[in-house]
Amino acid sequence: MRRAKPEKRDIIPDIRFNNVNIQTMIQHVLKKGKKSVATGLVYDAMDMIKERTEKNPMEVFDGALKNVSPVMEVRPRRVGGATYQVPMEVSSERRVTLAIRWILGSARERSGKSFSDKLASELIDAFNETGASIRKRDETHKMAEANRAFSHYRI
Repeated sequence: MRRAKPEKRDIIPDIRFNNVNIQTMIQHVLKKGKKSVATGLVYDAMDMIKERTEKNPMEVFDGALKNVSPVMEVRPRRVGGATYQVPMEVSSERRVTLAIRWILGSARERSGKSFSDKLASELIDAFNETGASIRKRDETHKMAEANRAFSHYRI
């Protein structure tokens, strides 16, 4: 067990949209330290969103994050010899992190074209409340609902 929680690092907003969540998305896309490649991929996806929907890409991005963000999740809790899946509310920071992780995972699993095209499609689907990332959020909510009987074991 850790003695103290590590301090939270401040995330500097991205250059083009001046948004912390876009910067977090870029950091999650990052592979092998190639930040310029990751930035290009995310910005290309935002340009594709603008072309396809004729809406502000930030509006679509924020709507997608809001739609995918889970409200409840289950956490394992050991009581005696048994481990229970206890439903708990998700903090706001973890909501954003999970939403970004699920959107990127769903985009990577899509078949076909370039990654930026897949990411743009997944963001548009999440904005319209369809797609694999929305399904993942619904599964998480169903698990929390199914284990509501163990909610008195909250941590």
